[in-house]
Amino acid sequence: MKIAFVGKGGSGKTTLSSLFIRHLAATGAPVLAVDADINQHLGPALGLDEADAAALPAMGARLPLIKDYLRGSNPRIASADTMIKTTPPGEGSRILRVREDNPVYDACARPVELDDAAVRLMVTGPFTEADLGVACYHSKTGAVELFLNHLVDGRDEYAVVDMTAGSDSFASGMFTRFDMTFLVAEPTRKGVSVYRQYKEYARDFGVDLKVVGNKVQGQDDIDFLREQVGDDLLVTVGHSDWVRAMEKGRPPRFELLEDANRLSLQALQSAVDTSYDRRDWDRYTRQMVHFHLKNAQSWGNERTGADLAGQVDPTFVLRESQPQSA
Repeated sequence: MKIAFVGKGGSGKTTLSSLFIRHLAATGAPVLAVDADINQHLGPALGLDEADAAALPAMGARLPLIKDYLRGSNPRIASADTMIKTTPPGEGSRILRVREDNPVYDACARPVELDDAAVRLMVTGPFTEADLGVACYHSKTGAVELFLNHLVDGRDEYAVVDMTAGSDSFASGMFTRFDMTFLVAEPTRKGVSVYRQYKEYARDFGVDLKVVGNKVQGQDDIDFLREQVGDDLLVTVGHSDWVRAMEKGRPPRFELLEDANRLSLQALQSAVDTSYDRRDWDRYTRQMVHFHLKNAQSWGNERTGADLAGQVDPTFVLRESQPQSA
């Protein structure tokens, strides 16, 4: 299952996504964690010190390797140089799995130990001084989008992505790549403004969106969120001494997380697992192609000097039972 955590800056989306990753890992499930936010905070939230977090290999810096591997023997892709962030897989493309080992994980993923379990962590990489004035940060997150386009995950396998703040993910088709999107919202007008943007933008794409109320202090906060987002409010989370200790770099064992917050995380997992039965691989592939053709026409063809519409394999549908390519 692919899960996104979104929200405005400061809403607590990284904290909530890290708690959910810890919760899933504690159940013994295989978990792939991806920091797709240019402000790289997921590593430290999972317990890495600043030096180790800064040393994580950036997916954006390894985009040529990612493209070359994913291209495989796909005859519709003339070279890795003609691949863009939205390039869809086709016959001959290499498909990624959550549990496998492959050159992309070797180059871009690192294990993070969480109590008695471990997760794979991948990061898009920070916006660096060298990028200033010459690069758009969406070129960094493009590595994540291309990765997700080629990732097949099954029931009880989880890819959890901490997304860019606000509604910036709508600058690409990445918002359609998830089985469930959790929008973290504080009980304020600003806190629910991103929810309204997401709800509006996602309306025509079948995005499964649920709201996680964060920094909730009482019934009045819950009533406010319910009034603003209605039945999309799934759970609320309040103060946590465990989280405060984690933010100080001294997280207790995860089993000591407060019962109320543990129940909220279980509710998130239940919502995710239930969404599995609503999976529609045909729609998923159609949306992938839709955004690829849109990006090809608006900038990709000119950038690469190729007609990128030709990369679309009209008979190909990404499925869970996808055969592996050599």
